[in-house]
Amino acid sequence: MNQYVIADPKLCIGCNTCMASCSQEHQLHGLQSAPRLQVMRNRLDSAPVMCHQCEDAPCAQVCPVNAITRQDEAIHLNESLCVSCKLCGIACPFGAITFSGSSPLDIPHNCNTSKALPAPRAPRAVSPFLDCVPGLRAVAVKCDLCSFSPDGPACIKTCPTQAITLVTASLAEHSSQQKRLNAMNAFPDGYSTFTMPDAGAK
Repeated sequence: MNQYVIADPKLCIGCNTCMASCSQEHQLHGLQSAPRLQVMRNRLDSAPVMCHQCEDAPCAQVCPVNAITRQDEAIHLNESLCVSCKLCGIACPFGAITFSGSSPLDIPHNCNTSKALPAPRAPRAVSPFLDCVPGLRAVAVKCDLCSFSPDGPACIKTCPTQAITLVTASLAEHSSQQKRLNAMNAFPDGYSTFTMPDAGAK
């Protein structure tokens, strides 16, 4: 199975530290600075939502340039290969893929010259899937478990309440065994099996 990151809403305090550290860590390695997780809130709880590292990975199946592949027990996205088609974001059932802008380093933002008409202002943002800014290339971003870092995901390291956990195959197997034991202990002796009553019995 693939490794993935989960968060406990009972421990999360909605401080957005995970998002800030994710953004900074990827920017330091020359990747898009957009955070790979998003803290969601309701009236009572908060928790970051991120890539589920799906076994069948619908995003990888629809990518026309094979920019999304399975490596080191996780689903990785090569930003250099992305062609901005946004199919991966449409295919993702969890909304875990977003898009960040990338512009050439040699062209200043909103540059103007006396020999040409002023550059048009960027239109108001509507949606990552609908926005189109002249001179700006949309690049898909998703959680890569900070595979470039020997210390693991930055969100786990910086969470002040330790609400975020990396789930590995061994940890998932241990949890599954514990659930089976708990289910067996929930029934007293002689009541470990459940039998449906006969519909014809009176």
